[in-house]
Amino acid sequence: YLVEEMLKNHGNSIEGKTVAVSGSGNVAIYAIEKAQTFGAKVVTASDSSGYVYDKDGIDVALLKQVKEQERARIRYTELKPTAKFVPGKKVWEVPCDIALPCATQNELSLDDAKELIKNGCIAVGEGANMPSTIDATNAFLQSKVLFAPAKAANAGGVATSALEMSQNSMRYSWTFDEVDAKLKDIMVNIFHNSYNAAKKYNLEGNLLAGANI
Repeated sequence: YLVEEMLKNHGNSIEGKTVAVSGSGNVAIYAIEKAQTFGAKVVTASDSSGYVYDKDGIDVALLKQVKEQERARIRYTELKPTAKFVPGKKVWEVPCDIALPCATQNELSLDDAKELIKNGCIAVGEGANMPSTIDATNAFLQSKVLFAPAKAANAGGVATSALEMSQNSMRYSWTFDEVDAKLKDIMVNIFHNSYNAAKKYNLEGNLLAGANI
């Protein structure tokens, strides 16, 4: 939701974009699923053994089967032979419009950032905790790549925990759609608070500074 609002603020959207996602745990799987509902084509997922590239778009049901039910390594390509497995490499070599690092801290280096910038990436949204090194972050900011830092972009988890606590304390039971709508409002507000804070201190567009402020 935050990445979509960030793009919308610049006259763009996730719809029709090619997205690279790293990881294959909860954050990655549901980032892939949500990006697809926005009309994106997500072409990668990964674990520590390497990454999967699926030119047709990642099959979320298949990924959930491998990772959530079988608890297996990313053997997605055994089940979908048209996809490609690249051992020992990172997803950031794949050309994409939007990058969503959702695996682990410091997974996206300066070299990875340069590769993404060279290949035309327009936006980065951090799903993991601080997945981009500070050098990579600075490279994105200097190149005017839209950058949503983890402390803003991945606040959805703790926000939803707070919504769960609210329901418990008030003896309410909201539907999935009600919780999702409240989550969207929270994430949209986080974007605008960060954007406006940066603008107030003459750092317009720098969401890292804005989120810190």
